[in-house]
Amino acid sequence: MKSLLPRMLIVGAGVYVAALLLLAVTQSAFIYPAPQTRHAAPPGFAEVTLATEDGLELLAHWRAADAGRDTVVWFHGNGGSLAGAASETRSLRREGYGLLLVSYRGYGGNAGNPSEAGFYEDGRAAMRWLAARGIALDDTVVAGNSIGSGTATQMAIEFGSAGLILISPFVSLVEAASERMPIFPVSLLLRDRFDNIGKLPALDMPVLILHGTTDRVVPFSHGERLAKAGRNVTFKRYDGMGHDMSFRDAAQRAQLEWLETLGGP
Repeated sequence: MKSLLPRMLIVGAGVYVAALLLLAVTQSAFIYPAPQTRHAAPPGFAEVTLATEDGLELLAHWRAADAGRDTVVWFHGNGGSLAGAASETRSLRREGYGLLLVSYRGYGGNAGNPSEAGFYEDGRAAMRWLAARGIALDDTVVAGNSIGSGTATQMAIEFGSAGLILISPFVSLVEAASERMPIFPVSLLLRDRFDNIGKLPALDMPVLILHGTTDRVVPFSHGERLAKAGRNVTFKRYDGMGHDMSFRDAAQRAQLEWLETLGGP
């Protein structure tokens, strides 16, 4: 027994180190489960192309705003798609809001490899596309669901806008991943950080945060902490809702009600 224990410890240590190496090398595949289906634009939308500064052309779906309505730039969640984004924003579409639904590099048949830096490039391409069409930042709201909250927050920091909507957001990717894999030194392994809580205090614009209490992907506590970190935050708690809350009517009604408080262009 005495001779067996050291061997077991050595084997266990070897397995742990191998797992660390696997996570370090393949982390992008774990972080970004990117669907490859290319979705056609739904009725009322046009297919448009967003040109990134690093040479990619990304498919996006666009609907111009009705008179007196703002335009919402929508960054979908991880494993999401343009078809899902259309469902997440159906109430906004019904009420006449402009919508630019953004698909990331490596998603939905787009070229490129997903990463934090890449997502920010994709977001910048979306913001430039709107600016080129004369849509002012004061008439633009940036919105992000789940991992899309990282890109939305970064765009709000870089460009400014009339407001920011975060649905099921994480404090940071590092903290979210650490909670799911507590036995690994995630903070040392992860290249991508998406540090929302470090950025939110710098924003003066109105911010809406929605989070469900039974979210098993990004715990409810992340939304609570972000709300406390912000300077002009409306926080809404949804008892019994999980990580799919962006598709729920109650969450979409809350966005409409909050957007009305911003006033028209």
